[in-house]
Amino acid sequence: MNKSKNVSVRFQLCLVIIALLITNVLAYSQDIITDRPDQTESSSTVGKKNIQIESGILLGFTGEGTASAERQILAPTTLFRLGVVKGFELRVVNQFESLKVGGQTTEGISDWEVGFKVQLLQKEGVNTEIALLSHLVMPTGSTGLSADEWGTVNKLCLSHELSDNLGLSYNVGYNYFGDGKGDLTYSLALGIGLSDKTAVYVEPYGELADFDDFSVNVDAGVTYLLKPNCQADLSFGTGLDYTMNYLSLGISWLIRSKNGKVKMEN
Repeated sequence: MNKSKNVSVRFQLCLVIIALLITNVLAYSQDIITDRPDQTESSSTVGKKNIQIESGILLGFTGEGTASAERQILAPTTLFRLGVVKGFELRVVNQFESLKVGGQTTEGISDWEVGFKVQLLQKEGVNTEIALLSHLVMPTGSTGLSADEWGTVNKLCLSHELSDNLGLSYNVGYNYFGDGKGDLTYSLALGIGLSDKTAVYVEPYGELADFDDFSVNVDAGVTYLLKPNCQADLSFGTGLDYTMNYLSLGISWLIRSKNGKVKMEN
C-alpha cells in the first residue's frame, strides 16, 4: 500500500470512529478533570490547595527500518498539579525514559518541566472556558535524553460544553527548545460521555516544526472513573502522514483540601 492510500484509509477509519461514538452518546458526569490521556490540555485548574497526580506508561514507535526506527518507553511519566489559588496552579512534569534507536538503547530521566496554568475565562452560564499554560523545560535530563538546551512549552487552552455529554476542547501553542524557529502546535479533542463513569474521545493533533515541517496525527481513548477522585485511562495514536504509533495506560488522583488540610476522598 503506498503512502497516500495509507493516509486515506486511516482518515476514513477516523471518520467511522467519530460517527460510531456520536451515535452512542449517553448520560455523562465526571468530577475529576485531567490533562491526560489526550494531547489537548484542559482549560480547567485543580482548585485552591488541591493536588492532582496524573501518571502513566507509554510505548511508542516512530519510523521504519532497523537503522532509523525509534522505540520509546515512558514508565512512568508523571504530572504533578498544585492549586495555589482559584484559577491558578503550579505544575511539575518528569518521566523515566527508555529510547532505542537502531540497536542502541539509552535509559534515564528526561528533562524536568516546571510551569503553571492560569484560567483566563470561567464564568457561570458561559459554556466556554479559556486558560493559558506555560512550562519551562530545564536541561536536567540524562545524557542522550536531554535536549541540552533551555526550552519552553506554551498553550492556549479553550473548551466548549456543547451539551451535558458532549464537549469540544482545543489548543494552539508554541514550543521553543533553543534551536531554530520553534514549533507551532495544535490539537482538537471531541469528548463524549457514555455513562456516569465512562467517556471516550477522538483527537487530531500535530505541529508545524520549525515553521516548515507539518505533521498530522490522530489518537483516541477511553477514561473510566474508579472513584469520584480517581480516573483510569487507555489511549492509542498513529501518524497520518508519517509512521508513528503509540499505546498508553494511565491513572490520575485528585487529592482535595479541606480546612487547609489535604485528604483523599473515599
